[in-house]
Amino acid sequence: MNYLGHAFLSFGNGDILTGNMIGDHVKGKAAMDQYPEEIKKGLMLHRKIDGYTDVHPATQRAKLIFREDYGLYSGAIMDTLFDHYLASDPKYFKTKEALMDFTQKTYLQLEKNEVYFPHDFAAYFPNMKEHNWLYNYRNLKGMEHSLNGLARRAAHMPPIGKAYEIFVSNYYHLNQCYYELIDDVIKFVKIELSN
Repeated sequence: MNYLGHAFLSFGNGDILTGNMIGDHVKGKAAMDQYPEEIKKGLMLHRKIDGYTDVHPATQRAKLIFREDYGLYSGAIMDTLFDHYLASDPKYFKTKEALMDFTQKTYLQLEKNEVYFPHDFAAYFPNMKEHNWLYNYRNLKGMEHSLNGLARRAAHMPPIGKAYEIFVSNYYHLNQCYYELIDDVIKFVKIELSN
């Protein structure tokens, strides 16, 4: 899962959300120990979500579609694409307005914890909010933009245009992989949060 997935899997808890969203920018136990307990739980949850989704059989099958052209970057591509399917899932976001409301609440919750943002996340959060990255996962143009953003951050990734073509031509197969993953990951996270 990418940003929308991590936000969604925080289940409305602002501190868990903050840790979950900044997780890629906080490396090592010493860095994690600087945060309040609830944000630390979000940081640990981020890692657990990533670990769980990476080895899930549906993710493994989905990554195979990209592996020949993108190798180890297949996982990062699928994380981004799973956010598209979540944003479009009527079970969780019945309407465009429901997704829009969710994204606005997410940004407000994050702003309350801005003081805890690592430098990199703080630098791009205003852009994320202004251009509503979380909402734009819903449409294909937004996905093209998200994949381009991924390519900019990944120094050695092959040109991303082909990944978008693979995504579009395998749209329904990848959607099925998402459906096989989402309920499992929700159950996993709820168990983790209850421990």
